[in-house]
Amino acid sequence: MERVTKMVSERPVVIFSKSSCCMSHTIKTLLCDFGVNPAVYELDEIPRGRDIEQALIRLGSSPSVPTVFIAGELVGGANQVMSLHLNRSLIPMLKKAGALWV
Repeated sequence: MERVTKMVSERPVVIFSKSSCCMSHTIKTLLCDFGVNPAVYELDEIPRGRDIEQALIRLGSSPSVPTVFIAGELVGGANQVMSLHLNRSLIPMLKKAGALWV
């Protein structure tokens, strides 16, 4: 859990993903299309990815990927991110975190 906390504190937007997950790809594409440069951790490609995945589940992320953190706070998965986008809360949240300049 401490490792996850450290990882999410290093950048305004952090995405925990798996390279084969289509919903992870969708969320990464959405945020990158906005101009966000998130830190992306592919849990199936990094050392101790399975341990990180278990920590994300303990934090309440279900399913475990994608999991998005903005300004160090757990936002959630694809459904939560898309809901924020559809109700026009995502971009202001990204601006407040310093992840967007425009």
